[in-house]
Amino acid sequence: MSNRRSRQSSSALRISDDQMIDLVSQLCQLLPEIRERRRSDKVSASKVLQETYSYIRKLHREVDNLSERLSQLLDSVDEDSHEASVIRSLLM
Repeated sequence: MSNRRSRQSSSALRISDDQMIDLVSQLCQLLPEIRERRRSDKVSASKVLQETYSYIRKLHREVDNLSERLSQLLDSVDEDSHEASVIRSLLM
């Protein structure tokens, strides 16, 4: 019975080729590196996934850097000030 369940759950996770093409197309629209290319340039799904991974890593680094800068800024202002309150809300 568990084998049957695993087959059912894995088949529920499968997507059609058309769905995959649509998802890759949507990712292309979100990625600056790919979006800036000419429409006639074809990009493989693996390239789109690599670019997506790189872009997400870059965004994570930017978030980390901004959080660090906000923390440093928070350390430099009066703890009870309006500015400190705004910075704390941004860090949440």
